[in-house]
Amino acid sequence: MKPRPLPAVGPRRILAAAQLVSAIGDGAYYTSSALYFTRIVGLSPTRLGLGLAVAWGIGSLAGVPLGHLADRRGPRGVAVTLAFATAAVVASFLVVRSFLPFLGAACLYATAQSGLAAARQALIGGLVPGEERTGVLARLQSTLNAGLAVGAALGGVALTVGTRTAFLAAFALTALGFLVAGLVLRRLPEVVPQAAPEADRAGRDGPGLAVLADRRYAVVTLVNTVLLLRMPLLSLVLPLWIAEREPRLGWLGPVLFVLDTAGVTLFQVRTARAVTGLRSAVRAVRRSGAILLASCAVFAVTAAGVPVGATAVLLVAATALLVLGEMKQSAGSWQIGFDLAPADRLGQYQGFFGTGVAVARTAGPLLLTTLLLEGGAPGWLLLGGIFLAAGCAMGPAVRRAERDRPWRTGPVPAGPVPAPAAAGR
Repeated sequence: MKPRPLPAVGPRRILAAAQLVSAIGDGAYYTSSALYFTRIVGLSPTRLGLGLAVAWGIGSLAGVPLGHLADRRGPRGVAVTLAFATAAVVASFLVVRSFLPFLGAACLYATAQSGLAAARQALIGGLVPGEERTGVLARLQSTLNAGLAVGAALGGVALTVGTRTAFLAAFALTALGFLVAGLVLRRLPEVVPQAAPEADRAGRDGPGLAVLADRRYAVVTLVNTVLLLRMPLLSLVLPLWIAEREPRLGWLGPVLFVLDTAGVTLFQVRTARAVTGLRSAVRAVRRSGAILLASCAVFAVTAAGVPVGATAVLLVAATALLVLGEMKQSAGSWQIGFDLAPADRLGQYQGFFGTGVAVARTAGPLLLTTLLLEGGAPGWLLLGGIFLAAGCAMGPAVRRAERDRPWRTGPVPAGPVPAPAAAGR
């Protein structure tokens, strides 16, 4: 039975609708922006890459204070404001003509996006019971991928036409998507900021941005960031790998990207059903590390000079494994990121946890192109080993983080508990 494309009527349906329209805009932007800024605006690829790296670096830093603002002022109003801000920033791209204005606009775009992601997570935390969040996030992820696919197709039209007007139409679609998303989010009920739990106030009396002093949560975030290095593989590394190793399969790069998008859209909800608490979340992340290792091993085989038909089959098989590993890692990390965060600080904690995405977007391309394009098969195997190690490290990191959270209630913990029988799990 196929999962429903949208959650039931109510806040979850509203969240999914906002996710869909903003994702359509994002898809159009991601598909067309690089060529617009290089061909139409005239930026060099080096300046474009530098500007985006700086922008996402700043955006990752802004996610925590903006998430904290959502905690203190209420996530709905902050999310709506940042959705409108994103629309305005994208509209400003229409008049960018040189590097410095581009850099300023890109920094504002990354900042608004990081803050919006944190505020949305805080909204989910306030509107959805803890035991249902991972399932809701899985549906939202499916909706996101469906929207990205539609937006990418529309952005592809702009690429095919190739005129300034066509590119500007794609940017206008992106701005419209976030404008509509903000209007949709306004229909959500208000989430009243929570007071810190008594146990938390007694044992955690500290600065407003408490997450910055939470070293154990930082370790969990770091482990998750290592696993997120999978993100640039399909969008950047594989097209370059195919072009270098087997140019006759250049057409396969976009097909593999579509395979990833379709797989997450259709199966993320089903995959997330197995995650019901920290124990199952850690298990999902650990398995994702093993699956990502298997995926990298199959990619490594394509460096051995096998026939073109066999290479195509191997690339599809490796991508299928990559998608499965991605879905398991996503489901597990959602549960972990929420369960280890104080209820009154979901925004700032989710903003900090989300910095992994920004790091993967900025550092990942350079690290992976160097490791894989220059390292070949050994590079793939090394990357797979890193994924496996990170997946195995998540369990100990979560257990250590959970020990200093006496306020945490809910699912069975992921690791040693007082009962001796559970101590070795």
